[in-house]
Amino acid sequence: MSDKLLLRALKLQRPGPVLVCRKCLKRMPGGGKLTRRLKASFKPRFAGQKKARAKLVLTKCFGICPKDAVVTASAATFARGEFLLIRGCSEETIEHATTTLLGGKP
Repeated sequence: MSDKLLLRALKLQRPGPVLVCRKCLKRMPGGGKLTRRLKASFKPRFAGQKKARAKLVLTKCFGICPKDAVVTASAATFARGEFLLIRGCSEETIEHATTTLLGGKP
């Protein structure tokens, strides 16, 4: 048998990903605008840091399927045992969502 390890843990080179339900985005009016605004709100938070910014990853259905909202999650929300439902694309909503998803206080 080989002496190589079958499992290996790697340290993240960036903050954990932000997961967004692709199905919810399709159903929500202005879903594309939501992803663009979320990505744009990540940029200033990580400006001047050595680590790259968090990635926005579109996923399959989480199985929650709210009406007129998008289900999102991140390492910070999973640690609290939560999902974050985002309704709308207002600047205040995006700012609050970004803070919650990246580990700040909601």
